[in-house]
Amino acid sequence: MKSGVGRSLGQSLDWKLVVIYLLLVLIGWLNIYASVYSSDPSSIFDWSVRSGKQFVWILTAFGLALLVLFAINPRLWEVLSPYGYLLVLVLLVAVIFLSRDVKGSHSWFEFGPIKFQPAEISKITTSLLLAAVLSRPGFHMNVRKDFLMAAAIIALPMLVIVGESETGSALVYVGFLFVLYREGLSGWFLGVIGAAIILFIVTLKTSPLVSGLVLAALLLAGLIYVLRRTRRYSRDRRFGLRLLLAGAILGGLFIVSTGFAFDHLLAEHQRLRIEVLLGIREDPAGVGYNVRQSMIAIGSGGFWGKGFLQGTQTTFGFVPEQSTDFIFCTVGEEWGFVGCLLVILLYVLLIRRIIYDAEESREAFTRIYGLCLASCLFMHLFINIGMTIGLMPVIGIPLPFLSYGGSSLWAFTLMLFIFVALHRQENKYF
Repeated sequence: MKSGVGRSLGQSLDWKLVVIYLLLVLIGWLNIYASVYSSDPSSIFDWSVRSGKQFVWILTAFGLALLVLFAINPRLWEVLSPYGYLLVLVLLVAVIFLSRDVKGSHSWFEFGPIKFQPAEISKITTSLLLAAVLSRPGFHMNVRKDFLMAAAIIALPMLVIVGESETGSALVYVGFLFVLYREGLSGWFLGVIGAAIILFIVTLKTSPLVSGLVLAALLLAGLIYVLRRTRRYSRDRRFGLRLLLAGAILGGLFIVSTGFAFDHLLAEHQRLRIEVLLGIREDPAGVGYNVRQSMIAIGSGGFWGKGFLQGTQTTFGFVPEQSTDFIFCTVGEEWGFVGCLLVILLYVLLIRRIIYDAEESREAFTRIYGLCLASCLFMHLFINIGMTIGLMPVIGIPLPFLSYGGSSLWAFTLMLFIFVALHRQENKYF
């Protein structure tokens, strides 16, 4: 037991995180009700509609938060992280074979009226194991075996989720690279990933020849950086030059294989969504319909919005999946620019507070887990809102705490309050 004077609950708990969480959940519940509202409205508590079901999920999520805070020793999360990771990895594989096809995806277990998506829980178990491994004494990101171990922890569930055709959930795992960078990963890796994204887009929109010229420009910029930032004959310069040579070879192979991979590895609906996003194809009545209606709904809200339950696009269901993936449309139409800004500000404050608490932490495990949590929230926020305003392809990913669904709400509640509990454990004594 730590020595010192014990702090009360009010002193040790970060109430700012709790209040922001409660505000986001409340905003989500009200907008779910608005998204299913019709000319013959039912009560917001009506179990037959999604707002009533979400209310039940909210109550159970609150119970889960209390359980994590007061009934579970926070130190158990680090001890149990390998077992939880393996269990969820098995579930991710099993769901591919045991679930039915839903819009091309095999990712949901169904138990009567209850559905469970292992991909949501896998973000928690991956974050916990990553934090446990990276916080071990003697771990160094620049040691090959340590780096490969961290990369494998991220890659295994990500690849299995891709096999479920859950591209959106898999894309969230890219955010863990920011955590690895914070813990010592070379900035070259982030540069390589950024260059690959640029080459992918340029190759699809133009031709391999233009992509080759872009690759040459990127390599030239990298060469100038290496020569200016490193000393002659230094180890860093030799490493940078070898990396640039490898980048030239791999970049050329990447350009040549992009077309094949795009045509044969992605599902047809995924290819169409990317083509519409990049302006390669126009399909306003097909795959582009959701985004078009979403942008109309958000734009029609103007500065102040049309008012609660007054949105025509929302009320008459012009936007598909409006209570789940496109819940931000309801905010935009009924609350306007001010409402959108408020919601985004709450997320920014939440992520900022998590990073602040993580960086102030004395325990490496708590710090790394907090950064994993912040990265997951940021990726969900960036992808979901980018999707609703036409900056990202429609890949089906919920907005944390706002979108309808028990799996998402439970998973993010559990993920957040594990961090709150870890932070509280450190601040119980002074």
